[in-house]
This record gives sequence, structure tokens and C-alpha cells, in this order.
Amino acid sequence: MKFNFLFKSLFSIFLIVLLISCDKDINEIGSGILGDEHYGMDVAYSNVTAYNQILGPVQTNNLNINQFGFYNSPIFGKTTASFVSQVTMAVENPTFYTPVIDSVYLYVPYFSKFVSTDDSGNSTYTLDSLKGSGKIKLSVYESTKFLESLDPTTGFQQLQKYYSNQQADFDANNGGVLLNNDNKSVYDHTVIDNSQNEKFVFSEKQIKFYKKNSDGTPGYTNVAERKAPGMLLNLDKAFFTSKILQAPAGKLYNNNTFKTYFKGLYFKVENAAESPNQGTLAMMNFTAGVITIVYRDKVSSTDTAAPVRKIMNLNLAGNCVNLLNNENSFPGFVTPNPTNGDRNLFLKGGDGSMAIIDLFDKTDNISYDKTDGHLINSPNGVSDELDNLRNPAGGKQKWLINDANLTFFINKNAMTNAIEPNRIFLYDLTNKRPIIDFFTDFTTSFISSKYSKLIYGGILSTETGKIVNAKSNERGTFYKVNITNHIRNLIKYGGVGVTKDSTNVRLGLVVTENINVASNFYLKNPFSSGTGSNLFQSKYIPAMSIANPLGTVLYGSNIPAGDSDYDKRIKLQIYYTKPE
Repeated sequence: MKFNFLFKSLFSIFLIVLLISCDKDINEIGSGILGDEHYGMDVAYSNVTAYNQILGPVQTNNLNINQFGFYNSPIFGKTTASFVSQVTMAVENPTFYTPVIDSVYLYVPYFSKFVSTDDSGNSTYTLDSLKGSGKIKLSVYESTKFLESLDPTTGFQQLQKYYSNQQADFDANNGGVLLNNDNKSVYDHTVIDNSQNEKFVFSEKQIKFYKKNSDGTPGYTNVAERKAPGMLLNLDKAFFTSKILQAPAGKLYNNNTFKTYFKGLYFKVENAAESPNQGTLAMMNFTAGVITIVYRDKVSSTDTAAPVRKIMNLNLAGNCVNLLNNENSFPGFVTPNPTNGDRNLFLKGGDGSMAIIDLFDKTDNISYDKTDGHLINSPNGVSDELDNLRNPAGGKQKWLINDANLTFFINKNAMTNAIEPNRIFLYDLTNKRPIIDFFTDFTTSFISSKYSKLIYGGILSTETGKIVNAKSNERGTFYKVNITNHIRNLIKYGGVGVTKDSTNVRLGLVVTENINVASNFYLKNPFSSGTGSNLFQSKYIPAMSIANPLGTVLYGSNIPAGDSDYDKRIKLQIYYTKPE
């Protein structure tokens, strides 16, 4: 029996890795892989306590991925995400003689998927990580506020932190000159549509650069270069002539000096006049962005020939800040109840909200002697439920834990018409790190990194347990997180003969943009959770929760028996085998 279970478990894991290592659509990974078949094992359920926690402003400097744009969630309200970045020279200390700019443009690639290329060399793409489809107002300015690397208030001993609610600081230091002031389309120069500024659109079109005509005039038929879809903006030539080509002596000597001279760019987002209630919000990697200055100049100071074409590149590199303006409405939200838990859990990315989870019933009236296991009628700071699992009656061996999980059901009534987050992340809130099941899951996906650590889970799933395919308009029913090893350790490292119990830590639950990044960022206003000896302060939030603009409403733990949603409450489910 045990060998058969072990074989089937190993085979299931092998099948998962095999399938998600193949280049197939994620929708093909169905419930038959993980399944709910536990081969006749015993099952136990334990109550948990889950409640809400509002986050407030969050640290947003130097994130790997940034929110950018304007999106109006039917549940959580409007999010407006702007961005500030330092700029560095690709080549330091350039030499100019009599330069004249031909053009200046900025290109930042979007997250996109290549589809096909036709006989003419034109490629088609689909864009990833977009929320909404409306236009936004985009204004690009010089930022005159220097982004520090080290915090001067600490004597430059600690890293500088910038927070999501600091947009006013950059509005007051924006240089005053609109740099993306070209009113023509970058795809068709004959069309005046303000698509680079007042009516900016995230386009999936391939970008083409054309060779000039023989007489030196702009050409629009002979393609010189093609790029994947991205933000392409023509920038003000007069500004860059003055700021870069005519920079005072020494200002371009190296990037340290340059960053104090040209402090960066401020990408300010607002809702477009014709799209006041719904725009588009994208996930962006601005560190891939490049400003290209195309100019003509002499080869040397004594050169008398005609100027030659030259290029200077400026990279969006160095420090950066994501500025978030969120309404953060939470329909039905009530004051969190840490004692009994909340009926609904509101998970919202950015500077939104999270859930806090305590495993096992909170009743604590008994304990067991560590030497011989006899019952002691006094509390010990450990749930009686957990104490009884650690100390089986009659001196029997502890359960063999085959599987343990938490299933979070979506409140579909609350989430009607709202875009659902692809994934949630359960972690050790007490020690600000992932739980052991995260670290022991090595499954990867060549389809998308968003589906790595499939066994650990937390992926949006249908009623049958199949991963949701949002492109086919499927809707999710639940998220399931595997905590088998976490529960094994709680039971194994506690009870008779164990000198120190494994701590039943408090867990945190958030939405996440990338399951592979487990680093933490600061909260501007730390919060306290728990009571008595379990009271502690939380200063951090997972970074990839900040990067995700979406939210979801889940059923919590405080749903009374007899309620129509009682079976959807959060509960710890443990499948086990009793030793013979």
C-alpha cells in the first residue's frame, strides 16, 4: 500500500514536470495531473482563522517589474501608475564637434509573444500583461529630483526607500517641458492622432524603422530595422540638443556625474479625456528602455568633409520609482476580526491589502509533558489541535502526512466582471520568507514562468481543478496551496522527546505577479498583528505583490454553519495514513 502510494506520487510529479516542460498551451494541464484522488487515505479538517490587513503606502523603488497606465477595476476602483527612472550613457565621455540632431526616440519593449511572420517580413504579436483596452494620457518630463541610492537621513548608511504615494514630490520637480510632444502616429507619419501623448495606446503592432530616400528626405517604404511591439515615442529635439549635445564641460564625463546633471525622466500617467473611466494598465520592464539620439557631426575637429551620421544611446538604468494612485475600494469590507476571522478576504496588489492566516483552532487549554507525554491541564501557547497531533493518544505513532492543503474559494458574486489575478502567494509572515513547500518545489515551465512551482500551487483554477485559460474567457473557482511539508514539520518537530517545537508561524496571503521572486519590500507604515505573546510587527510585503495591480475577493474563515457559503470557508485539509 505504502509503496503503491509512493510510486503513484512520484509518477504524478514526473508527469507534471514533463508536461510543463513541453511547449504546449497551459490550458492542456488539467485536473488529472494533481487531482483529488488520495487512494482511500483518511482525511482530517482543521479550522483556521483568516482576516484582512490594509497595507497603505509601499516601497516601490527598483522593482523588477512595474505597473504603468490607468485601469478601473469594477471591484477595487481606479489605479493610476506612473514611473520615474534615472538615465545613463551607454558610452561615457562622448566627444562632440558641431552636432545636429536628426531625431530622438525612446523605445521600451512590451511583454509580448511572437505569433508569425509573413512573406514580406511583417511579424504579428500578442501582448501579455495588459489590463483594459482604453487610451491613457502620457506626459514625459525631465525629472529634476535626484533619486538617491543611499538615505541621507541615516548618514548614507542605509539604502534609500521611495514609496508609492510620493507622486507629489515628482510633480513639483518635473522640468516643465513636455518631451513627448509629437502629435503624429509613429506607425503612419501622415496621421495626426496624438497617440504618443494625449491619446496613448499600447499597440501590438510591429515597429518599423525606414531608410532615408536618396535625397536625404525621410523614407517610408524601405525597411531598415524591425522591433517587437513597445512604447515608441519621438522626443523633443531641442531639449536633447541643449541638455546632451551642448552639455557644459565635464557633465558627461562619467555616469556618476551625468546622473546628478540629468536626473532622469518622469513618465506621468493620467486618464485620457475620451477615456475618463477606463484606460489600459501594463506590466513594464523599463530597464530595457533606450533613448536613441541620431545626429550628424564631424569625425574630428579638423575634418572638412560633410558631417556623418552618428548615434548616442541613453539607457533607462539606475534608480527608479513606481508611483501608484489607487482608490482601493473594498465593497463589503468591515473592521478586521483577528479573533474570529473575516467572512471575506480582500487581496489587492500594490498598496492594497492582504490576508493573515493562523492555522489550527485557537483553543489552548492543555499541554503534554515532553519526557513521557502525560497530559497537563494547562495552556502552553500551542493550539490543542496541534498538541493532539503531536501527541497521539495511547502512545501511538504520529500520523504519516500524505498531503495537506489550503483551498481558497473565490467569492464569484463579488468578483463579477473583474479580471482575476493569475496567482496568489502564501508565505511565512512571522519570518518574512516562503514556507518550506515553496523551496522544495523545483517544477518549472517553458510556457511561462508564471506557472513554475506548480505543486506548491496558488494558481487560479476552474471548478474541475484545471488551470484557468483567461484567453478563452474561463473564470476561476479557487486557488489551492500545498503546505504538506509545512504541516509535516509542525507535527514531527513537537511532542514527546522533542526538545524544541517547530513554531506554528502566522501566514500571509497576497496576490503575486511572479512566483519566482520571493524578496520583500518595506511598508511605509508597519502594522501589528496577533495579541498577547503572539503580537508582532510586520514591516515588509512581498515585492511581487506590489507589482501586481489586480485584486480578488475570497471566502474567509468566519462563515457560520448553516450559511449557504459555509462549505466555501477556508479550512486546513490533511490526508494522512495511520501507522500500523
